[in-house]
Amino acid sequence: MKNLAITSAKVHVEMDYYLTGSVLKGTVESGCSEVRTHFDVESAESVESIREIIRLAKRGCFVENMIQTAVPLKSSIALNGKEITVDLND
Repeated sequence: MKNLAITSAKVHVEMDYYLTGSVLKGTVESGCSEVRTHFDVESAESVESIREIIRLAKRGCFVENMIQTAVPLKSSIALNGKEITVDLND
């Protein structure tokens, strides 16, 4: 762990998402077009030290890495204890 003196650290996250169509009509679709993060750090440490700790934090962030890299999604569904499948293309 890095031994840095950080007085305050905050992150603000925004995302642009959309939801279109209708559940009732079976046309619902959703997605996200962009995610933005803003870090606000107060510290007497050097700019390069703060850059390095932010770089490491971003590299170790599961959410940022999942957004930037396609991750396989495996789902299972049980109805009354019996496995069923759902085709998203229907």
